Amino acid sequence: MIERHIILDQVDPVTFYGVNNSNLHLIRNLHPKMRMAARGSVITVIGDEQETATLEKHIHELADYCSRYNKLPEDVIIDTIKGTPPKQLKMDDVIIYGVNGKPIQGRTPNQQLLVKTFGENDLTFALGPAGTGKTYLAVALAVRALKNREVRKIILSRPAVEAGEKLGFLPGDMKDKIDPYLHPLYDALEDMIPTAKLKEYMDSNVIQIAPLAFMRGRTLNDAIIVLDEAQNTTTHQIKMFLTRLGMGSKMIITGDTTQIDLPRSTQSGLIHALHVLQGVKGIGQVKFGKKDIVRHQLVQRIVEAYERYQPTVADVSALPDTP
Repeated sequence: MIERHIILDQVDPVTFYGVNNSNLHLIRNLHPKMRMAARGSVITVIGDEQETATLEKHIHELADYCSRYNKLPEDVIIDTIKGTPPKQLKMDDVIIYGVNGKPIQGRTPNQQLLVKTFGENDLTFALGPAGTGKTYLAVALAVRALKNREVRKIILSRPAVEAGEKLGFLPGDMKDKIDPYLHPLYDALEDMIPTAKLKEYMDSNVIQIAPLAFMRGRTLNDAIIVLDEAQNTTTHQIKMFLTRLGMGSKMIITGDTTQIDLPRSTQSGLIHALHVLQGVKGIGQVKFGKKDIVRHQLVQRIVEAYERYQPTVADVSALPDTP
């Protein structure tokens, strides 16, 4: 009799063990001669040397499946332990499988183009109106690279600029003050990584979410770096951000040049960078349009209405003065 310790280092234990440890009970029932116990991300098995070695192999195969698809169905467990390779889900155009096995993929031609452009360039600009999936796809591409061990960390950032509202001094520590600006990034991550695993990644700084001001002085190696809402950067800020790119890293910069929240006298760093970097090798650009909007169908109509609208003299005179 020997004792083996099997570590689940790349998978969320909650998803792997199943509701009320149902998956673990099934694995145990399919190996009645062995004793098995799980604590956190470590499974301990006691039994015959050959049988425990076989079980360890099966658990690693199941962990790989669970990590890839973010779910572990009962039939996959039975097939794997019986020696039948589980049926692989169709991966065409799928970036990753999110929480509960939800496939995340480019749904429009431009979204698919973003995936392709990201693969061919170290710096990619994704530009377009609200609801076109720019941020969501950028985060999905970053998570895929992390899961495939192409990078060691993900850095997500955005400028802390208020959308026309003066929120004043926010209560709490530094994290509490900046979190309201970063919620769209948290929302995307929560769709793609199980809660326990996401907390582990963030506690260990494998995934870092920070305001743009915190990027100064850093060199970001072996990372996917995403800058969201880049239209609200100044020319100095975006230059500072772009020069953080280190060895083995890639950047995705998203923005909507029709939703600039900077003071009127301040030039958008995104617009300036697009002019300066035009034609530079290794930089890709994807422009999204109204047809790429994947939110509520009313969002597309709203965007179209704003594009059609031409203010009259009376409309302009009625606007409040900007301080």
